[in-house]
Amino acid sequence: MINRRTFSTALVAGVATGLLAGSHKTQAQTGPKVRNVVLVHGAYADGSCWSEVVGILQQAGFKATVVQHPLTTLEAGVEATRRAIALQDGPTILVGHSFAGMIVTEAGMDPKVSSLVYVAARAPDAGEDYTALAKTFAAPPASAGLVWSQGYGKLSEEAFLRDFAGDIAHEKARILYAVQGPISDKLFTGKTTQAAWRSKPSWYAISTEDRTINPDLERFMAKRMNAKTIEVKASHLSLISHPHEIAQLISQAAG
Repeated sequence: MINRRTFSTALVAGVATGLLAGSHKTQAQTGPKVRNVVLVHGAYADGSCWSEVVGILQQAGFKATVVQHPLTTLEAGVEATRRAIALQDGPTILVGHSFAGMIVTEAGMDPKVSSLVYVAARAPDAGEDYTALAKTFAAPPASAGLVWSQGYGKLSEEAFLRDFAGDIAHEKARILYAVQGPISDKLFTGKTTQAAWRSKPSWYAISTEDRTINPDLERFMAKRMNAKTIEVKASHLSLISHPHEIAQLISQAAG
């Protein structure tokens, strides 16, 4: 019988080695060119959603920091992210999932940020009404599952399991549902004032089976920013169902 813990450790170590495969010998000895990575979570989640990606990055020599922001306003998310960036000791890759793409787009103007990575994420232009942009594409099914109470919203269990975490094992998806972060009714009203992707190298992971953001909208945003793009056959939570592919994309952004 295979020891699952031993197998998991070996798998992570193997992938971490693969991330650096093909690098020049001196780079393999010293680690990635840009070693700081700041990761920002989206709506209906918290920072723990990055755990598997973080484990792989750490094995590959990266210093990973996950932002815990309150899901109240865009401005609060940007402020929390800027605090995390300020603590980094050099060039930093800024990564955002889902709604956090807006945070990355704004906070990414920080001089320490060397590149941006979007994971099934919003990527508005400066001053753009993202909601209006999204309405030019077919509405994703998850939108109908948002339930509001006293100014805060959460996805219903059915919508979360089917439309948000559709390719996650049912038992794990139910745990993710239980810890989902409620969003303020002000969260989606904010607009970015600047677009870092216009001046910073950008990467984008499209989720082809996404039922939370229309995959065609993701393709439109990735193409508009001239991002280096991959397509992952995944739900909105590709960072959980396909952490190796996401970690590999971040590794590419490290140069």
